[in-house]
Formats: sequence, C-alpha cells, structure tokens
Amino acid sequence: MPNLPGDLSVRRRAERMIRVDQAGEYGAARIYTGQLAVLGRGPKGDLLRHMEAQEQVHLDTFNTLIVERRVRPTALLPFWHLAGFALGAVTAAMGAKAAMACTVAVEETIDAHYARQIEETDEVAPDLRETLETFRREELEHRDIGLENGAEQAPAYRLLTGLIKAGCRAAIAISERV
Repeated sequence: MPNLPGDLSVRRRAERMIRVDQAGEYGAARIYTGQLAVLGRGPKGDLLRHMEAQEQVHLDTFNTLIVERRVRPTALLPFWHLAGFALGAVTAAMGAKAAMACTVAVEETIDAHYARQIEETDEVAPDLRETLETFRREELEHRDIGLENGAEQAPAYRLLTGLIKAGCRAAIAISERV
C-alpha cells in the first residue's frame, strides 16, 4: 500500500520498531533485576533468574540491531533504568505473588505489542519476524510462569495488573517517539 502524506517511511517504521523493542527489553531486564534484589535468595529466585536471562538475550539482540542499523535509542533509557528496577523491587516487596502479577501484566502487554509488530513485519522488517515470534513465545512462557506461581492471588490483582499494563502501554507509545 502506498504511503499517504505524513506517513512514516518503511525505514522510519522499522527504526521505531527496533527502538521501542530495545527499550522494552531493557525495562523488562531491569524489572527482573529489581525482583531479584528482593526475592533472589528465596524460592522464586531460580524462576526469576531464568526469566531475567531470557530477557537479557532479547535485550542483547536489540542492542545489536540498534548498532547495526544505526537506530537512535530512546532518550528515556535512564528513566526506564530506574522505573524498571523500582517496579520490580516494589512488586517483589509486596510479595512473590505480586511480583508474579507484575510479570503477567508486563508479559501480556508485550505479547499484544509483539503480535501487532509481527503483523507488519512483512512490510516493514521481514527479517525480524522470526526473532519477534521467538521472543513473543518466551514472553508468553513468562506470563504462564507467573500464573502458575500465584499471580492471580496477589492482593488487588486486577487493580495492580491494570495499572502496570497502562504504564507499559504508555511506555511503548513514548519510547517509539522519544
């Protein structure tokens, strides 16, 4: 389909995709770092380390793409550094179930985000399709781990996950552009 006046070029759309995904994976890695700071020595430590390791692979992939394709990263990385860690640490301080609720909320939001991106990869960045599909499966694995580990029993689960999802959606919209 031809671009309309004011539409972003295919290249700019691909840059936005890489920029926001790098920022999101950075934030996710920081969330798990925050959760591990509080819960890392407890019974959930190994699960959290497993999810953090996968997020680090995702982040490394997007860090490489940022450099290879000369994409400007979001200017908000210092903010996501603090906000991601704080979200992880605060939810972990509320208890393991709240940490798992955070995981569910973040991963459900990322699942929807990656699903939208996968729909447009053929036009924008066909070489990213397989990577996004793999990462999406792993994010869904994290969501399932959260559900299997009591996320829905967290205090104020619906409120907590609703707030976190809204924050994630805002972070996505901002990181694409800034």
